[in-house]
Amino acid sequence: MPALHLNDLDWRKKVVTPETVFDQLKPGMRIFLGTGSAEPRTLTKQLFLKGKSNLTDMDIIQLISTGNALTHCSRGGGGKYRMKTFFTGWQVNDAIDNGHIDLIPGTFTDIPDMIEHGALGADVAFIQVTSPASGGFVSMGISADVTRQVMNRASLIVGEITPSLPRTMGAVTAHVSEFDYLIYSMDGITVTPRPTPDPLFKRIAANIASLIEDGSCLNFYPGMIYEALCSQLKNKKNLGVHSTYFTDALMDLVKCGAVNNSLKGSFRGKSVAVYAHGTRELMKWLDGNPLVEFHPIDVVSDSNQISRNDRMIAVIPARKVDITGIAALHKGRENIVATPGQVQDIFARIERSPGARKIFALPSRNLQGEPNIRFSVNNCDNLFTNRESLDLIVTENGVASLRGRSLRERAQAIIDIAHPEDRQELIRQAKDARILYPDQICLFTGACPEHQITSRTFGGNVNIHFRSIKPSDEEGMRRLFYRLSSMSVYYRYHHHINAMPHKSMQQYVNIDYNQCCSVVGLIAKNGMERIIAEGRYASEDECPHTANLAVFVDEQYQGMGIATFLLDMLTRMSHNRGIKILNADIMAENKAIMKVMNKLPGTVKTTYEQGVYSVKISVE
Repeated sequence: MPALHLNDLDWRKKVVTPETVFDQLKPGMRIFLGTGSAEPRTLTKQLFLKGKSNLTDMDIIQLISTGNALTHCSRGGGGKYRMKTFFTGWQVNDAIDNGHIDLIPGTFTDIPDMIEHGALGADVAFIQVTSPASGGFVSMGISADVTRQVMNRASLIVGEITPSLPRTMGAVTAHVSEFDYLIYSMDGITVTPRPTPDPLFKRIAANIASLIEDGSCLNFYPGMIYEALCSQLKNKKNLGVHSTYFTDALMDLVKCGAVNNSLKGSFRGKSVAVYAHGTRELMKWLDGNPLVEFHPIDVVSDSNQISRNDRMIAVIPARKVDITGIAALHKGRENIVATPGQVQDIFARIERSPGARKIFALPSRNLQGEPNIRFSVNNCDNLFTNRESLDLIVTENGVASLRGRSLRERAQAIIDIAHPEDRQELIRQAKDARILYPDQICLFTGACPEHQITSRTFGGNVNIHFRSIKPSDEEGMRRLFYRLSSMSVYYRYHHHINAMPHKSMQQYVNIDYNQCCSVVGLIAKNGMERIIAEGRYASEDECPHTANLAVFVDEQYQGMGIATFLLDMLTRMSHNRGIKILNADIMAENKAIMKVMNKLPGTVKTTYEQGVYSVKISVE
């Protein structure tokens, strides 16, 4: 920053009209505009209205285009202006496709270096700023992206004083001595209303929230799925924010205490973002708020900074997904990060964060009722084909965990979360392509009680996620079976079983939820899930209000209360289904499970015959 002089503090001497600024411009100049909501609206509007001869053949450089500059340049710029932008999405796609705007392929991590080393120069910078405070300092408010790098290289720097711009914290401070001219804004800042999520997006968000543990660190963008996710995270604890955007949804999470940034390794105690985007309420809340800091892209996107935050969460809206995990990204308004390369950049940046989760989220069908889960998406554009880096896919019907799974297992998992009416056709196509076994069965009968999804911590630090069993759990259940000792197998099945091949296990995991209910407990390590417990009840045909009950737990995790939790959960679920009596046959040697049974709510009656306890539980 230049040394301060007394004359610099009389910043009003630098205030001019837009006309004076435009007189300094020359044909062929490259003009950098503040990004998104931080676009200097008065300078931008006046620039495009002027018909002066020197305002011709100008390049407009804007990282993310959403405002007046986009509106004008998307019509061809009157032959005088040509916009260059780095990100598609929002309203810019049609203009790029029509040849009115130039797209520069790149990632967040590339852009600062391009500017710093002159690959993408800017002769002029138009930047939105607050009114100067004592000492002549201004804040650049709600955008910190590459403004500082541009200011270091531009020959003409103009600040647009916008009184309604929040004076934010972080690396967004400048001094009036760094500006050649200042103008007063006549337009204020750009604000955006909050989207209202519908019930479908709330269901998707609930499934995403089930994957987000206390202490996770969020990377949010504007959009419906993030708005819906906000309400699902309000009961979480010690969340952090290290995000490209700070939005109204994140403001709500800070206000309710779910976000406190107390466990972050980078910028502990602070929410960190590059941009703000949202309502006037958000802008007022950000004004002078020490809980949120704005920093440049090269800081927020730095993988070393990100790796210091545990459990980074990246949620990306997808348009369609095929059964191998290839995703078609949005090109319309729901497209925030745009290209497959930029999505890969996001995934790569959080890869070193311990416990990071990378999530594609989408409804199982589009607004026209057409399937979004398909056998193939090769006829779609904007494809993310790097399925090796995929972690999770989420719809309103559940979660498909993909890491470490074969193509066959991936297909099963993704078909599980497709729309129920689309699954049988997907199974047929997968069998024809020899992705699934020819004898693969997938019943999908009855309503899978996804609302029973829950998580619980046992033994102080073992977090277990519970949900209904799915056909795609076949391999996970086989692995659990082979981890059990012969005695545990004997306790569960009442006779010795040496093997659990595909034919047997697929019968076990494909259940009729009208007659049966099964809940599995899973742990996640290094992004891969492992089933460590299962419990179920199955109705008796001759006694519709009576069901048989069974539960077993991986021996490594026994003695933590997992079986007690599962049995209590199944008891409540059976009561909701109209079951009045639960029966269980328990080997006499299995004293541990007998103790658990006696703790269950309701009346427990026990009889003994030939080494087996017959337990009858009256469900209350």
